[in-house]
Amino acid sequence: MRWQGQELGVADAAALPGLEHLNGLVQSVTTPEFAGVTFHEVLCKTALNHVPGASAMPFDWTVNPYRGCSHACVYCLDPSTMILMADGRSKALRDLAVGDMVVGTQREGSYRRYTAATVSAKWSTRKRAHRVRLADGTELIASADHRFLTERGWKYVRPAPSGSPQRPFLTTNNKLLGFGMGPTAIDHSESPAYRTGYLTGMIRGDAMMLKREYPRTNGRGTYIAHRFRLALADTEALDRSRRYLARSGVTTNTRVFAEATANRRAMDAIFTSRAADYEAITSLVSWPQDPSPDWRRGLLAGVFDAEGSCSQGILRISNKDPQMIAAIHNALVAYDFDVAIEPIRPNGVTSVRLRGGHAERRRFFELVQPAITRKLALLGAAVKSDAPLRIVSIEDLGETVDMVDITTSTGDFIANGVVSHNCFARGTHEYLELDAGRDFDSQVIVKINVAEVLEKELRRGSWAHEPVMLGTNTDPYQRAEGRYKLMPGIVSALTESGTPFSILTKGTLLRRDLPLLREAAASVRVSIAMSIAIFDDALQHLIEPGTPTAAARLETVRAATEAGFHVTVFLMPIIPHLTDSIAAIDDALTRIKAAGATRVVYGALHLRPGAKQWFMQWLEQQHPELVSSYLGLYPGASANAPKAYRAWLAKRVRPLLRVHGLDGRAEDDHPRGTPVSGLAARADARASGIVTTSRGRASAAAVAEPRLF
Repeated sequence: MRWQGQELGVADAAALPGLEHLNGLVQSVTTPEFAGVTFHEVLCKTALNHVPGASAMPFDWTVNPYRGCSHACVYCLDPSTMILMADGRSKALRDLAVGDMVVGTQREGSYRRYTAATVSAKWSTRKRAHRVRLADGTELIASADHRFLTERGWKYVRPAPSGSPQRPFLTTNNKLLGFGMGPTAIDHSESPAYRTGYLTGMIRGDAMMLKREYPRTNGRGTYIAHRFRLALADTEALDRSRRYLARSGVTTNTRVFAEATANRRAMDAIFTSRAADYEAITSLVSWPQDPSPDWRRGLLAGVFDAEGSCSQGILRISNKDPQMIAAIHNALVAYDFDVAIEPIRPNGVTSVRLRGGHAERRRFFELVQPAITRKLALLGAAVKSDAPLRIVSIEDLGETVDMVDITTSTGDFIANGVVSHNCFARGTHEYLELDAGRDFDSQVIVKINVAEVLEKELRRGSWAHEPVMLGTNTDPYQRAEGRYKLMPGIVSALTESGTPFSILTKGTLLRRDLPLLREAAASVRVSIAMSIAIFDDALQHLIEPGTPTAAARLETVRAATEAGFHVTVFLMPIIPHLTDSIAAIDDALTRIKAAGATRVVYGALHLRPGAKQWFMQWLEQQHPELVSSYLGLYPGASANAPKAYRAWLAKRVRPLLRVHGLDGRAEDDHPRGTPVSGLAARADARASGIVTTSRGRASAAAVAEPRLF
């Protein structure tokens, strides 16, 4: 390993052979949060890196907080896995998005408790599938490398491959932590029967229905008054009731029913006085002779919203009407819930209480889908349950399937009712003399003091406040950044020193720092670029198995655009014969434009030493028919596509850029000029709006608006 560039002092004579110059190394860390990855935490002596004069890069200075990249995905779950959201509802893993709030866990003293967590990244990949079955009927489809929390700590689904270090893995003696999902199929549909059941539970539980004869004011006979009113403090349930009534042809009006006081929330009401509406509602909420399962689900949701509670670990539904109590009881029993009917209180109210603890309460919520979110509260509760979550079987399904994984701020999330771990892995590069195979997937160098060192370097009188690039070597917003949080300090140091900077990333963690970056842009030029090479999901699974999808990165482009940045997309590399068709490029530019990007930089595939060997091995496995063509395009030690191919690619891309109204250029179309020597000359150039690097190329800060390059 070439660690000497990081050393802080002299060689350590007492070190083990080969480690004499590792005295800048603080520690090498392996943690459950990043299983399969070793983080080498080092104290760097420099943070600013000057790009060699012979380099073709159009900038002079870079900062690289990491050597290596944690963008690969190791542990994954089936996309249909239900993830518990922070509001108490569930959403399929495939439907999650960066920025969503989910439920994670954290330790508080001797307890682990449920807490809110933010989804900071999401990836798709393909992995061999394994099914884990629990005693309560819960099933989990996961990769062998996925981990779940057991009563004995975190464990992988399967043992480590032969020849790898041993790791704890699940057995049929283990019990998972959480509450489980049970055998109940999750049904979020709103069928007509469900809607009718909901209205029956809500209106019979909490509405006013009045039909009465009154004398006319002129004394000439009588009239029949029809009155329907539903008043609630929770607008979620009121809105759902209004919507369901409208679907049944009943139009209601809305008014304020009660103003808020110090001790009571405001209440709104929906109402109607039309006789036809009254009769329609009466018909809707009549008791069915043979209630369907969907009607029972709706009834339980409606009456729980109207008169249910979930407090101090007890779920109750209360009512005075014996027929309603019987209907609630029968509906719960029909779904195999264990219930108790409590004695009648002095006010005539009876309650139906759900037994079975937290697991049954969660099953109830998942089954019936009540409208009122506040009643679904889980945050703060201890992670403990009497649910039968013992593993009964672990089955290799024998097939490779699409899987999805996320990163959260707590490092975990709740999947099908059990505590599931995040996924992290990636390594470094050959500069440190680590190989481009397994090491590239398992070793990450972290400059833990990079922000402090950078701040000192920027305070030097010799610093000319030249533009600094982040992301040219390794991605500053790779998933490891979620753990180490180095970028906020780097951004603050650059901003406070008045140094313009640019960021190139493929990581969606950028969204975390958008408020900080927007604040920085008020003082210095800040440019943001997103690298998106492959827009075909299947191909991305093969080439970039752990990176965020194109869709996730485009959402980050959209978020940065909405934050006020003019975002550049690096459509690089364009891969010969795989992503260079007109259809593929047109689709990419269409989606880039729709995301709000203003500029595109494109370029053909580079195959540098190390990467070239890996790519050719991959090509032989996945596309052997292309190997001979690539040997012609990249003969011997050639790293760049031939000039003829690059010219052909430019003729294909440039017209499409014009069609989509995008500014853009090829990566090697740098404006050239005379090298600028001396700080004064560079300062004069900056004053004129153009900064030229020592290689005679316009720098990232040259443009009047905040862009990259």
